[in-house]
Amino acid sequence: MINLVQNEMTKLLGKRRFIIISVIILVLLSMFTYAQARQAETIKERLGTVDWRTELQQKIVDWQNRLSSAGQWREQLQIQIEQSQYYLDHDINPSEPGAPTFIRGFVENSAELFLPLLIMIIAVDLVSSERSMGTIKLLLTRPVSRFHILLSKYIALILSVSLVIFIFGLLSYIISAFMFGNQGWAAPVLTGFKVEGGELNISEVRLVSQWQYIIQQFGLAWFISLVVGTLSFMLSILMRSSAAGMGTMLACLIAGAILSNMVSSWTSAKYLFMVNLGLMNYVSGTAPPIEGMTLGFSLAVLAAWMLGSLVVSFAVFMRKDIY
Repeated sequence: MINLVQNEMTKLLGKRRFIIISVIILVLLSMFTYAQARQAETIKERLGTVDWRTELQQKIVDWQNRLSSAGQWREQLQIQIEQSQYYLDHDINPSEPGAPTFIRGFVENSAELFLPLLIMIIAVDLVSSERSMGTIKLLLTRPVSRFHILLSKYIALILSVSLVIFIFGLLSYIISAFMFGNQGWAAPVLTGFKVEGGELNISEVRLVSQWQYIIQQFGLAWFISLVVGTLSFMLSILMRSSAAGMGTMLACLIAGAILSNMVSSWTSAKYLFMVNLGLMNYVSGTAPPIEGMTLGFSLAVLAAWMLGSLVVSFAVFMRKDIY
């Protein structure tokens, strides 16, 4: 089994996809760090100060002015106002300057779509590419069961997900530390905000160090990426074309991003995997797409989809004729 996994990883690394992924992350990180630095300069010029209290108070005023015309976003704006006011009242800077704060924000905004797209590039090609090139036939002639062959590919996928998350974290740290400095790892972060009935529940709010919060974020990002990778892995088995599998998964992820903002009254949509990808929203205190959804519920739904995908993948691969 170890030799099989090693063989799969060698093939993945030989395609240089990790290099391409690293370049994509590097380019986007450079753009985002520059944009963040420019935004900080703009705020300083507009407010005439870098005091975080003044900046946060101005944000609260801006949000309050937008409430009357917010429409369907009114509830979310109200929650942001209450959450920001809580930070002010407890004298806690939610945007402590430094690399950790940038990493925290970048992971939070990347976990639902950007990172899953990177994983999809790897996963959707694991089986379909070998079928299209005919190399899967050579692999099946070896004295190894189909179960172990597919299991080795899935283990390679898990290792690939972990490697992509590691590259993402490492590059995020290097670039942001160069731009913003390395301070702020022990800065306090408030978590545990809940939204119930359109109101912000602060009964379970607790204080954690920023490094603990970031580890939690990376854990959730890894799980989201693994779920999307497993679903893409299934499509790689069901579809002969890698492009077809990639298009299908891309459509699902984009649809999820749209549905998350439109399905508040469609309660059955909470069982769709793409509506549950926003795990970061639960730890940051953002309102869920559908009232009643919780972190535990979304984790359970995603785990069920992942398990179902694995069952379908192994069942089809064990019985399907390879031609």
